Amino acid sequence: MSLRNTILGIVTAALLGCAGGVAHAADAKCGATTGKAATGEPIVIGGIVSVTGPDNFSSSGLAAAAYFKCLNANGGVNGRPIKYQMEDDGWNPEQSSQVAAKLIRDQKAVALVGNMSFVDCGANQGIYEKEDIMVIAGVGVPRDCFFQKNYAPTNAGPRVSNTKAVMDVAQTYPGKIKRVVCIAPNIPNLGEWSCSGAVAWIKKQGGDGKIITFDPGSLDATSVVLEAMAFKPDVISVGTPKGLAVPIFAAAEEQGLADKVHFTGPASLYNPDFPRAIGKYWDGKVTVDMELNAADAGTPDMLNWLAVMDKYGQASDPRDTFSQAGYLAARVTAETLLKMDAAKIDRKSVTAALRNIKRFESDMWCSPWYVGDGPRHNANHAGPVSFVKDGKLVAKPVCIESEDPELDDVHAYEKTIGIAK
Repeated sequence: MSLRNTILGIVTAALLGCAGGVAHAADAKCGATTGKAATGEPIVIGGIVSVTGPDNFSSSGLAAAAYFKCLNANGGVNGRPIKYQMEDDGWNPEQSSQVAAKLIRDQKAVALVGNMSFVDCGANQGIYEKEDIMVIAGVGVPRDCFFQKNYAPTNAGPRVSNTKAVMDVAQTYPGKIKRVVCIAPNIPNLGEWSCSGAVAWIKKQGGDGKIITFDPGSLDATSVVLEAMAFKPDVISVGTPKGLAVPIFAAAEEQGLADKVHFTGPASLYNPDFPRAIGKYWDGKVTVDMELNAADAGTPDMLNWLAVMDKYGQASDPRDTFSQAGYLAARVTAETLLKMDAAKIDRKSVTAALRNIKRFESDMWCSPWYVGDGPRHNANHAGPVSFVKDGKLVAKPVCIESEDPELDDVHAYEKTIGIAK
């Protein structure tokens, strides 16, 4: 397995939810819900996703596009339609920079929305800051996506996700979780970083932790499991995509570990196929984090997201958690623009308005989401977890606040804008 394909696996598996079987809402509701098409001067908004390359990685952007179509059919932004231009960066940093320049400098986009790209965050931080344009991204994965002033993802990220899963097990078995091993592929700016939060958290509780990284192109699952067990852990967090996790769980099953060690995983394992892939042996034995609420929750925003996708998206567009994230990014942006004087909308005013988002609430999130004017953005850091049961991932009806020490500055900032608990 190549490094590039492994990155694809991690990103495309992360947060994957299943919307199958959900009763869809009868009507899609967007913007002013006028039922009349917007006909004024278009407002240009861009989006960077990865269509060509190892795989089509554009679910978030497709959902944003569907929401803006719904918005335009319902009056747009006080009469002005959104012209949403989604560009493909081909999983290539140079191409990502080229399409960013095209959208920002040539097309004069006022913001970028629904971005979903592994290379975008690192390749384009410079132009985002130089041009002072805000990106309300759908999905951020590597560390770069959460450490920029002009980039605000609607998801939580793998580090927060790993930490929450370990926290849930520790809270479920108070006093019994002292030693944690986190396993991850050795991908720069992702693998070890994604595990560091869980290890830092357990050490803060007086325990100890170990990070094991491996070459994703030559995984020896048995060796990884034996190395993990040599640490005598109470918890093993398998911080990989499903494709790499399955052989690790198979190796752990061969060692008879389900009743000896608690197993967890970040949202990269929140995949409807995961329980079946690891088998009945693990029933009730694995905790998996979720970054957004369950797609089958049947709440108003969940139902509206599905209705928007059904009416304004394509049948082939995914109905996964990436799609939820893109819907949220577009809705946050649209509702912010609707509060502005449509005749005075430009990049400067939009950037200021988006940074002024201090409390945006949705039943897809467990806590209010915000942008603010801080130096970085990780507003989504609370969510439920799920557990493997009867071949499914069953969500627990409780939201967990991540206590990753790396979020200390985020929590401190939240106090200044009045949303911290």
